[in-house]
Amino acid sequence: MHGVTSLQSTTGFGELLRVRRERVGLTQQVLADHATLSVRAIRDMESGRVQRPRQETVRLLADALRLEGQHRSSFEAAARRQALVEEPRDEPTAPPVARGAIVGRELEVEVLTDALAVHGDRLVTVAGLGGVGKTRLVLEVARRLHLASRWSVRWIDCGRQSVAGLARTIGGRPTLLVLDGADAGVDTALLDELFHRCPGLRVLITARVPQPLPGGQVIPLAPLPTPGAELDHDPVALAEVGAVRLLLSHLRRLRPGFRLEPEEAPAVASICRQLDGLPGALELVAGWSTVLSPRQLVARLTDGPFHLAPPPAGFGGRADVGAALGAALDRLTLGQRDLLERLAATPGDWSGEDAVELSGRPPQECLAAVHELLASGLIRSVPARDGVRFTVLNLCRRLCGPGVYAELAAAS
Repeated sequence: MHGVTSLQSTTGFGELLRVRRERVGLTQQVLADHATLSVRAIRDMESGRVQRPRQETVRLLADALRLEGQHRSSFEAAARRQALVEEPRDEPTAPPVARGAIVGRELEVEVLTDALAVHGDRLVTVAGLGGVGKTRLVLEVARRLHLASRWSVRWIDCGRQSVAGLARTIGGRPTLLVLDGADAGVDTALLDELFHRCPGLRVLITARVPQPLPGGQVIPLAPLPTPGAELDHDPVALAEVGAVRLLLSHLRRLRPGFRLEPEEAPAVASICRQLDGLPGALELVAGWSTVLSPRQLVARLTDGPFHLAPPPAGFGGRADVGAALGAALDRLTLGQRDLLERLAATPGDWSGEDAVELSGRPPQECLAAVHELLASGLIRSVPARDGVRFTVLNLCRRLCGPGVYAELAAAS
């Protein structure tokens, strides 16, 4: 009974409702049906959007959860405490302001926001290649949670700041803690302490390689979708593809009034394909659009995509594509590197079974290597009717070519 009392006294009502529901194995939809409430009402209470549940609503929930005796009394008392708590007088802390609008990540924003606010995930890592847009995605998710649910956002740049002392400032308020750029790892003991002392806390991490964390979810972030060659002469359809949308947004910012004319459409599509839809790379190449046309940029990329330097200050494009890919390659084991080079030499897409056959290794070992290559962002999944298929990034194929990586390493 002591454990029950401790749980009730340290947990907000929304979190307590979720814990009770999961303990009896009910989904939000089933609980809503049993309690004759809407599933949205359940979601809003668990996420903290509803701060003052009605007494009748609490009774219906307690009946549906079959709570009796001390369990029921404590459950109802938690709801009363929630209703009596005054709104914090201080405004929730806002996230940093992004430099521009997010483009092409609508689905990822929705999935990540729901994971934190609706499904109740407390620890999520967004992993991916440098320049793939992890920080920008997380900024948008943080902005939405702050505006829609009034969560406070604590943003930590792991390369510059420490997370020590946060528990006192977070307290019990619904808060999103963002650990941006946690490539050196995360102190799991400190996270455990924060979760214990801050019941309304959610943690969102960005990292190039995910660290295994107990209870954590990992979302690999792929580059934006790129257009197939069949769209090269269809400017309207081409402009709907994620990578093209982002590139056009950069071009229009630097060249107001820019329109995707039919004669330039193939070059724009080619740029997106050569750069694999990597947001950082697209921003870099767009920075040169004030002095080079799309067709001229294609020629420069074809000659050597890793030798296109960032444009002068003030024109965007800060990513070093070669450095990001080189760092990802350096983190691979010899076995993973060997498999990647074999796959890079194979045209088209391939399945996990194809990779096993090509490598000649035991299936479990080879598929584990494929999993690591996907998490590192060096390969991406592609739409397929017959299961999961993958392809090596075009830039990675170029980097795995004879002498290219050694040349870049010597230059750096």
